[in-house]
Amino acid sequence: MNLFAEVTAFSIAILVMFVGLVGVILPVVPGLALIWLGALGFAVVENFASIDLFSFIFLTLLAIVGVSADIWMTQLGARLGGATFRSQLVGLAGGVIGALLFAVLGGISAGLGAVLGSIAGVLGAEYYRSKNWEQALKSGGGWLLGWLASTCFQFVIGGLMIAIFLWQAFRG
Repeated sequence: MNLFAEVTAFSIAILVMFVGLVGVILPVVPGLALIWLGALGFAVVENFASIDLFSFIFLTLLAIVGVSADIWMTQLGARLGGATFRSQLVGLAGGVIGALLFAVLGGISAGLGAVLGSIAGVLGAEYYRSKNWEQALKSGGGWLLGWLASTCFQFVIGGLMIAIFLWQAFRG
């Protein structure tokens, strides 16, 4: 691979990864997925010379753990806030519905729709169950804290993925 092509591929990968890292914080962009795609794109262009298969598999596993954190950390937060399993499922369904609804509306982030739909689902289900706004707000607040913890966790995972990518790219 010539130097120009390698520098171009590397620059595009870093740009995509930076957008992905910002996307971890803003539920508008699929953050870790973009970081992973940036690594994949560079690895394919350079025929996995710098980013070897073992490193890419490790990056993939980090991405899977990070992306899944949205589900397991928010559900854990809701549970710690007192939400029942049923309310957690309603929140999960609300997240899917919110994401689809916002995606259909166009121009509005599906990620934001998922967050709002999940909170609405947990709040609504907990209020329906307990007829107590204090309990519903505590459960919804637990979900929100889980989401914030998930965002921080994903940001760390994203930074780690970028660091591994840079280490591998400059090592090779």
